[in-house]
Amino acid sequence: MNTWLKYGALLLTLGAVACVDPDDRPSIVHDLRVLGIAVERPELMAPTCELTAEALEVLTEEVSYRALVVDPAGEGRALSYTLWACADPEDFLCENTALRVQLAQGTTTAGELVVPIRPGASTLPDGTLLLDKVRQADPYEGFGGLRMPLVLNLSAGSEAIYAQKLMVFSCPLVPGMAPNQQPELQGLRLEGQPWAEEALPELTGQGPFVITAEDVSALEEAYVVPGFRQESVSLKEAWSISWHVSLGEIPDEETGGADFNGEPGRHRVEWEPPEKDGVAQEVTFWAVARDGRGGSTWLIRKARWSP
Repeated sequence: MNTWLKYGALLLTLGAVACVDPDDRPSIVHDLRVLGIAVERPELMAPTCELTAEALEVLTEEVSYRALVVDPAGEGRALSYTLWACADPEDFLCENTALRVQLAQGTTTAGELVVPIRPGASTLPDGTLLLDKVRQADPYEGFGGLRMPLVLNLSAGSEAIYAQKLMVFSCPLVPGMAPNQQPELQGLRLEGQPWAEEALPELTGQGPFVITAEDVSALEEAYVVPGFRQESVSLKEAWSISWHVSLGEIPDEETGGADFNGEPGRHRVEWEPPEKDGVAQEVTFWAVARDGRGGSTWLIRKARWSP
């Protein structure tokens, strides 16, 4: 039997990793950042683990790559970008030119960068399928899924950042496996009140002000992964949310996930405005959700704050 996935490990927690100053707080947005990356669809699952034309057709489908780019000090400047796919998940910059493929290149501005890509169809100069190199670089040879690094390089003048997203490819090794679906946040609340995207609520004073996410527990998927004895292992998602703000701080920078007992955490944070020298201004809040399996989404909200 010619299979494209062999032995390996259970699914890993996936997300975007951006290069920032080590003294920076991830929740405080003051410079060029990539806060979130999503690929639609988050997982390409072949209908069979046989290396057939039908399986390759699914694995080489076009997907939409989305990056949440923020540049608060850039004043709308143009940003150059290059998007690479490479073989080694530890190569966070895709620096190995022999094992990388350029997927897209151009200019953009702060906001949502959307690029159609076909990473599964990427081939190296010698004609080798990059996905096969990903399998070779995986010590478990893809048991539980292959993860292809997608690395975005953004630059403006002398400033440059990188952000990595792991694209998931898989096949149904055991009964019950199904491709991951993109998570979708249902909304946010500010001080207990629904917070619509078009709203600009007024906040006054030092707070703190409470922000919560609408309950997503019913949307957290049950899913199946292969065990080490090639049996079906049933698991359930526990979404995490990373919180970011353009002014002040959010001490609990990430909520959700699951504790050692498997109990999901609450999606509740407090925003603390600056203690001094504050002036009335518009404040932007970002909530970026990840399902722990490669799926990601985000919501953006604004408020008007005065001391």
